Amino acid sequence: MDLRKLKTLIDLVSESNVSELEITEAEGKVRIVKASVGAPVTHYAAAPAASAAVALAQAAPSAAAPVPEPANNEHVVKSPMVGTFYRSASPGAKAFVEIGDPIKQGETICIVEAMKILNEIEADKTGTIASILCDNGQAVEYGQPLFVIK
Repeated sequence: MDLRKLKTLIDLVSESNVSELEITEAEGKVRIVKASVGAPVTHYAAAPAASAAVALAQAAPSAAAPVPEPANNEHVVKSPMVGTFYRSASPGAKAFVEIGDPIKQGETICIVEAMKILNEIEADKTGTIASILCDNGQAVEYGQPLFVIK
């Protein structure tokens, strides 16, 4: 991605109500996150450009540990969107679910905040929470595993 296009994207995020923008193109991926009003933070990685990859590695958080494949009797609940994962409705409140809790399909198990909107994520299967794969307040990607239900 050329610098003029990148500058235009940064300016657009800076001047809008959008707090985060991610674009994937053949030559790489750009993620712009508005840190505070008028001060976006940009990460850029291009496969062939070593210097861009090094810059991303220095600025990006460490990668999460790989999630093991679920057993036959396990079901993985995945994030339906990019956002911030929360285990409870508000800071200091009791978590929606804990490991070992029985849950029913349609029951709220967490919240994913995206663009200042709190989206309740419901269990898509009845069972028991076998594991919680994200930390409270962690940024999550679309399709990222959140819970394992047995």
